[in-house]
Amino acid sequence: MNHLIIRADSTAKIGTGHIMRCLALAQAWQDQDGKVTFISHCESDALRQRLIEEGMNFINIEKSHPDPGDLEYTMRILDDISNQRQGKTAWLVIDGYHFDATYQKRIKDTGYKILWIDDYGHADHYYADLVLNQNISANASLYAHCEPYTQLLLGTRYTLLRREFKQWQGWQREIPTVARKVLVTMGGSDPYNVTKKVTKALKQVNISGLEAKIVVGPANPNLQSLAQEIGDNSNLQIITNATNIPELMAWADVAVSAGGSTCWEIALMGLPNLLIILAGNQANVATGLRDHGLSINIGWYNNINTIDIAKALNDLMKSDVDRKKMLSAGKSYVDGKGSARIMSTICCEDLLLRKASIEDCEVLFKWVNDPDARQSAFRSEPITFDEHAKWYRENLDNNNFIQFIAVDQDKRAIGQVRFDLKNDEADVDVSVAKEFRSLGYGACLVKKGVDAVVNTFKIGIFSAYIKPYNQASIRSFERAGFSILRRQVIDGHEAVNMVYHKRQG
Repeated sequence: MNHLIIRADSTAKIGTGHIMRCLALAQAWQDQDGKVTFISHCESDALRQRLIEEGMNFINIEKSHPDPGDLEYTMRILDDISNQRQGKTAWLVIDGYHFDATYQKRIKDTGYKILWIDDYGHADHYYADLVLNQNISANASLYAHCEPYTQLLLGTRYTLLRREFKQWQGWQREIPTVARKVLVTMGGSDPYNVTKKVTKALKQVNISGLEAKIVVGPANPNLQSLAQEIGDNSNLQIITNATNIPELMAWADVAVSAGGSTCWEIALMGLPNLLIILAGNQANVATGLRDHGLSINIGWYNNINTIDIAKALNDLMKSDVDRKKMLSAGKSYVDGKGSARIMSTICCEDLLLRKASIEDCEVLFKWVNDPDARQSAFRSEPITFDEHAKWYRENLDNNNFIQFIAVDQDKRAIGQVRFDLKNDEADVDVSVAKEFRSLGYGACLVKKGVDAVVNTFKIGIFSAYIKPYNQASIRSFERAGFSILRRQVIDGHEAVNMVYHKRQG
């Protein structure tokens, strides 16, 4: 697996959100045995320590961009990593509003591939290979000024959620008639101490048996002030350096949150919530979540008082109808698979196709006899090596047989895609090695293979035949642009015929 380098910062002003959502991608990278390095100006010792404890390299930057020392130091680090990788291309993730188009271009010119994480199109121009905007209001018009090769990953399908949320995918929340448990989370820093304002509001909510857990982030400077505000009120509990956020969200009936990355965690957990805007980049997020029914946006922190918060919270806690609507909306927009989709896109960007040769006979024999592959085939009995070798040698000399092997940058064989040509049409067969399944390689292999064949042969129609139960393969072909034409019977088995019309020129 390639080396992933992440450039993101955390200060009292910036908050912890940029690093925390990058952490989600870093964890997904580690899960595929990849190495991760954070290059960061991070003021939080706790946050820095967490990255290190998770097995990630951490390189400190004294002064962040636009200080000129940032870019020069970052470039030296990237050079060192490139030398260690002996010319293999690495990916750099950049996340932060203080990074501009110039910063992006300088790094891109060194040969690095860039994933740029954004929220509102703040750069003048985009030189990145991938631009990710996970917000519900994301649209392509924000990125009108980008390079022809730039690919946009837009919307909540690409929401970055940390590893601890994976086990909560599909969890079912119960909505009580009256909510009594409140979770308060105003982000990692909360420089304006909005948490204290919410704490005061909690004391004014007229709900018997109310309990609140108040999460204080690692960069929050107001812990003492909050403790004084709570005093000896046993129903209000401060939680510092929380490591069990999903459990806290599962415990709560409602949440009061800032409009940052936590919103997507709340959506996955189906947690009804009030949003308070703490920064300009949160305004569109909060508005979008309100418009799509995921949240109640009560506005900017400096335009609301404790009475406003208490009333909104009291109304929500007493309305199970509103809470059920938010639960349903949140689940429909965030499914917890965003990191996997981004990983799939990155991996496909690095995927290379080469023509199959006689040296591939053994690995192809291994793949074709995999139990899942045999079950998916229309002739499912095992194949002997002699049968396979004879068939393979004969087809390699056939001009109507085209087969590609997909390899990654470490030269590992990922899978194969095969085309049987018939005049201006081609039948497509694809398979992915067992250890690389569920990463989106199937669709990538089909797309890259189709493009390679179209560029060489006058093929206009591509067909695939798949057993109906094989939904993973059907989805792969759908993502590659194929659609279902009809159902038919092949060798006594029902088959779904999927087709793709490729325009040439």
